[in-house]
Amino acid sequence: MFKPLIILDRDGVINYDSDDYIKSADEWLPIQSSIEAIAKLTRAGYSIAVATNQSGLSRGYLSDATLKKIHAKMLLIVNQAGGHVDAIEYCPDHPDTAGPDRKPAPGMALRLLKRFKANPEQTWFVGDSLSDMGCAVNAGCKPVLVLTGNGKKTQLANEFDTAIPVFDNLLSFVDTFVD
Repeated sequence: MFKPLIILDRDGVINYDSDDYIKSADEWLPIQSSIEAIAKLTRAGYSIAVATNQSGLSRGYLSDATLKKIHAKMLLIVNQAGGHVDAIEYCPDHPDTAGPDRKPAPGMALRLLKRFKANPEQTWFVGDSLSDMGCAVNAGCKPVLVLTGNGKKTQLANEFDTAIPVFDNLLSFVDTFVD
């Protein structure tokens, strides 16, 4: 059975972001309405994937083992709420040495689309930054901006495409098309 795919950025969409980077599982704090939104998407039959830039790895702020603990905490909290994240893609590249996976490049999104056999034109990509919006467009997905995290600043940026739908948070987006 086909399950539609939704791709989510992590920091600023699922959890509170930090200008100092999320460097430990203790620093990873969920946005409660986002956890509820993921559970709602799960119940509605969506596949949910996360695509996240994690340059804190290349900067030496955290290790792969720590990132795994952060993601394990995220998955546990989502599961406890009745949700499920089907895949996580992350890019450790530093912005100065960005490869084809670092958003706004589409590498992570393209891999997820292939893995889930998803049509990009039917796949929402929800983020809070210009790089998220760029990744969505570069992969052929439908971009959505949420105003959590850096979303308000992103919405005011000169480069922001005002044709992109904007929502207060992930739950307000999900509530527009899931009963």
